[in-house]
Amino acid sequence: MAKKNADAPDLDQKAFVEATSEAKSRYGRFNLAIVGSSGVGKSSLVNAVFGRDWAKVGRGLPVTRGVQFYSDDSLGIWDVEGFEIGSPVPPAQQLRDHLNAIAAHSGDHQISVVWYCVQANDDRLTPADIAMIRELDARGLPVILVLTKVDWIKNPLTGHQGVAKDVQAFVDWLNDPVDAATGERLRVPYRRVILTSTRDRHGKGKGHGLGDLVTETLALAPERDKDAFRIAQRLNLPWKREMARPIIATAAAAAAGAATVPLPVSDAFTLAPIQLTMMGRIAAIYDLEVKTMLSAGALAQFGVQVAGRALATSFLKLIPGAGVVVNAAVAGALTAATGESWMKICELLHTGKIDVRKLDQEWAKYAPSFMDVARKLVERRVGRR
Repeated sequence: MAKKNADAPDLDQKAFVEATSEAKSRYGRFNLAIVGSSGVGKSSLVNAVFGRDWAKVGRGLPVTRGVQFYSDDSLGIWDVEGFEIGSPVPPAQQLRDHLNAIAAHSGDHQISVVWYCVQANDDRLTPADIAMIRELDARGLPVILVLTKVDWIKNPLTGHQGVAKDVQAFVDWLNDPVDAATGERLRVPYRRVILTSTRDRHGKGKGHGLGDLVTETLALAPERDKDAFRIAQRLNLPWKREMARPIIATAAAAAAGAATVPLPVSDAFTLAPIQLTMMGRIAAIYDLEVKTMLSAGALAQFGVQVAGRALATSFLKLIPGAGVVVNAAVAGALTAATGESWMKICELLHTGKIDVRKLDQEWAKYAPSFMDVARKLVERRVGRR
């Protein structure tokens, strides 16, 4: 474990913890309903998009029965079984009963978007499927029809991915459903059909169609739930960066404001609450567990270096005539560089490229350098022209 800076005071982690908690509360939770028969691949889909292993993948026997709710801070999953053949209750009524049970829960449990899952090789929607999709639409719930377990075929000449003719015929029918018996168009009110697989045909890789599914889900989500979905999903990292950068800019401005009257280097640690608040809010965007991070000791080590006087001292020593004070420009640049470095670390943790248990050994590779701070200082000066 890296040694603590003996000259720096103990780091108060309260600002980080409170900022993370406040951010998670403000962003709320995105609640997704996944409807489909057992074995259709719902749990695999959840794992692929959200990286949640609490939705266990099952083989042979159903994993869920009826309705179950899985949740954490940023994501709630209503796992709803499809219509059971032989049930005396009509499919629309069966689903209506499930939706009534869900509606009885508090507001933070209510459904934002529905993935209605059908296995691609089923080749058809049953009357029960159509009745249930209509019931979901009648409740005002946007439905994405998700074809699962699609076998993608790579064209040897073009390299493009395609599907078998029978699957394509099914997709064509879904885009313009017609009753085969009467020739009349059917009203099946899903918003879009998306073909997906969570693995390639050899059982490897990251699958196909998941990016389209994530994009469409965000588009259909109520405005109040969009940020919660951006946080919960694991596939689109640019969305998280877009959320984090305004937080960095706000913190940099606050740090500059705090140093309007230049701070002695010995007092540079007073910028820590601003920077730790920024770091806590960014951690929430990357859906990181605060307690796990704190137990690794990484937060304290990182904070002492980037928010304490160690970096300020090393920075000022390299600037001829800078003196022994941190002015507004330097404070803003230090904070901006800190935010960018912390965002990078959070992204690596989020994607599993850094083991949180080894973070206290890894953080030094990503802590902001003199050049990072100098670059931010130039950027801020140019931006003001």
